[in-house]
Amino acid sequence: MAQKKKFRAVYAFHPGITLREKLDEMGMSVKEFAVRTSKPEKTINAVLMGDSSLTPDMAVAFEQITMIPAHMWLNLQRNYNEYVARQKRESILNDEETIVWANSFPYSIMAKLGWVPETRKVSEKNTNLLSFFKITTANAWENLFLNQALKSEFRLSLSGTKDPHAISAWLRQGEILAEKINTTNSFSAERLKEKLPRMLKLVQLQPDGFEIRLKELCSDAGVKLIYINHIPHAPVNGCARWIDDSPCIQMTDRQKRNDVFWFSFFHEIGHILLHGKKDVFLEDVEYLDQQKDKEQEADRFASEILLDKKKEQAIISKMCGKTVQTDLIIQLAKKYQTHPAIIVGRLQHLQLLPQNSALNSLKTSVCFN
Repeated sequence: MAQKKKFRAVYAFHPGITLREKLDEMGMSVKEFAVRTSKPEKTINAVLMGDSSLTPDMAVAFEQITMIPAHMWLNLQRNYNEYVARQKRESILNDEETIVWANSFPYSIMAKLGWVPETRKVSEKNTNLLSFFKITTANAWENLFLNQALKSEFRLSLSGTKDPHAISAWLRQGEILAEKINTTNSFSAERLKEKLPRMLKLVQLQPDGFEIRLKELCSDAGVKLIYINHIPHAPVNGCARWIDDSPCIQMTDRQKRNDVFWFSFFHEIGHILLHGKKDVFLEDVEYLDQQKDKEQEADRFASEILLDKKKEQAIISKMCGKTVQTDLIIQLAKKYQTHPAIIVGRLQHLQLLPQNSALNSLKTSVCFN
């Protein structure tokens, strides 16, 4: 059933107007009314001019003289206050700062993906984006995503990124989806470690629908795995963070290659197992502080899980003096129980194969619908 749209007054009058009309009706002067209500004449004039709000104490006093119930006086004041606040809000939605801020987001792409409602009206875009982020002003967005105003709760600053607007939108959509996910169990690091061999089996076989099974394995360990389409100007392959006391891994299909996907996934697993709950880790974002050390630790974790040093050296030795052919890569992948793409990607990372190698044909596509 469709929700009924709440009625909002197009205009509301200050209770001083009603008071003026009632005094005229009663033929009573402001001075007399002030005396009868035991209120300063200055206060009554301020209400009449709309310069002062009507208080509950005044409403009860006015009821005694005008016979208009106190709750009606208070309703007039409340409706007027809301009207003034909404007018102020409307001016914020249409000011230059908010318009510039809203235009910095890839709104049409976000709308196409169903993140925000489709619209061409500037004020509606502004409203929708503020609702999407659960904020009231563009300044609030800056405090959340650039100025680390909530550093005590989570450490995140996109100030050093090329397009913080697109990245913040991608992150926020992850939060929205995470709120809808219930994991099978609460988080357990030991249980997550136990799931790693089964996850690696998915790497090796890359079965149809592997992403569903991977999500189930994560859920069993108390980890929320979220797949979100890549959006322009958000150069991120993955993200690891804690939301509402649950570890969350957010993956994108940015590069659409299984070697990149799996490395990014295990990189995020590394963050969850090795690092703190307050950190927000964005893969492929340049860090300049101690976060960089944690990124390198997660890289080493992913590398060792996918193809440890012993296997890596064995593969390199097998290649020695040989022309690397498809059959050899497939044979090595079978022997070391991994996917051929993982070996090709590792050899390219080590600069033992060119990035445009014909062996790229061994990589499979990863794309989220």
